[in-house]
Amino acid sequence: MNLKDIYKKNTKKPIISYEIFPPKDDINNQKLENLFFELKILKKYNPALISVTYGAGGSNRNKSIEIIKRIKNETSITPMPHFTCVSTDKANIKSYLNEIESLGIKNILALRGDMPTTGEVFNDFKHASELVEFIKSESSLSVAVAGYPEGHAEAESIQKDLEYLKNKVDKGADAIYTQLFFNNECFFNFVEKCTAMNINVPIIPGIMPIISYKSIQKMISLCNIDVPQKLADVIDKYKDNNDYIQQYGIEYSTKQCQELIENGIGGLHFYTLNKSDSTSQILENLNIG
Repeated sequence: MNLKDIYKKNTKKPIISYEIFPPKDDINNQKLENLFFELKILKKYNPALISVTYGAGGSNRNKSIEIIKRIKNETSITPMPHFTCVSTDKANIKSYLNEIESLGIKNILALRGDMPTTGEVFNDFKHASELVEFIKSESSLSVAVAGYPEGHAEAESIQKDLEYLKNKVDKGADAIYTQLFFNNECFFNFVEKCTAMNINVPIIPGIMPIISYKSIQKMISLCNIDVPQKLADVIDKYKDNNDYIQQYGIEYSTKQCQELIENGIGGLHFYTLNKSDSTSQILENLNIG
C-alpha cells in the first residue's frame, strides 16, 4: 500500500508507524535477531509501515535490504526504506530504486543525509528536493520527506527551511515525517505555517520516547529542538537513574501523543531506537492496538 492510500484511511485511531536502523557491530547477527524480537512485540499495535534508515552513500545498504526483506517476509508489515543522496550518484540511485522496486516496495523516504565529516560531498544532488524529483521520474514509488518543526539545524532560518520543504512537496512528496520534538506547540505552529504555504500532504509527527540521559543529550546535540524547562529539570535531576528517566519519558510521550490526537493528528511515527518497551507502553496507555 502506498503512502497516499495509507493516510487516506478513515480510522478513529491514529495510523502508527515505526523507524528502525540496521544494528552496528553486530557479531553473529545477534543484534539483528534482537531487533526482530522487538518488532514482533510492536506488531501487536498494527503499524501501517516500518521505516528503515540508510547511511550516507549507502554505507549500510546491504543490511538495510536484508532488514526490508525480512520485514516483508516475517511480519507482513509494509517497509519503507530511507534513501540519502549525499556521496552517491544517479547511477547508484537508479540501481537502488530498481532493487527495492523488484522487492515489491511501494514507498521510500528521500533525504539529503548527513554530511561526511571529511567535507562537503554532494555528487549529483545537493538537496533532497532534487532526489525527490529524480525518484518520481525514474520509478513508481510514493515518496516521503523529512520536516523540521523547529527548523533544520543547518537552515538559514525557519522560513527558508519551510521553503525547502515546500519545494520537496512540489517535486512530488506524498507525506512528511517530522523530526522529534518535545514541545507540541512547535509542531502545531509548524503545521499552521505549512498550511499557509499550501503544503497539503499529511504531516506525521515524529515521537522519540526518552530512554536515558545519554540518549536525550545526544539528540539535543544533533538536532535543533526545544526541551521544555520542566522536562529538562527532570532529566538533569535523575540523570543517573535511567529507569526513572525511561518511565518519565513514557509518561511524557503519552501525554504528548494524547494532545496530538485530540488535535486531529492522523498518524504517529515512533523513533523506536530498535526497542519495543517504551513505544509499546505508550501505545498501551493510548489504547491503540
